[in-house]
Amino acid sequence: MVQTKKIGLFVVVVFVLYVIITDPHRAAQYVQIGFEGVSAAAQGIGDFMTWIANGGS
Repeated sequence: MVQTKKIGLFVVVVFVLYVIITDPHRAAQYVQIGFEGVSAAAQGIGDFMTWIANGGS
C-alpha cells in the first residue's frame, strides 16, 4: 500500500511539472483558481463563525 502511494505521488508530481513546463500560463491560471477557492472557503468559514458568535441570528 505504501509503495502504491509513493508511485501515485510520483505520477502527480511528474504531471504537475509537465504542465508547468509545457504551458506556464495555464499552470498560473490553475494556481490562481486554487487560491481563489481557498480564499472563498476561508471567507465562508469566517462568516459562519461570525454568525455563531452573534448568537446565530
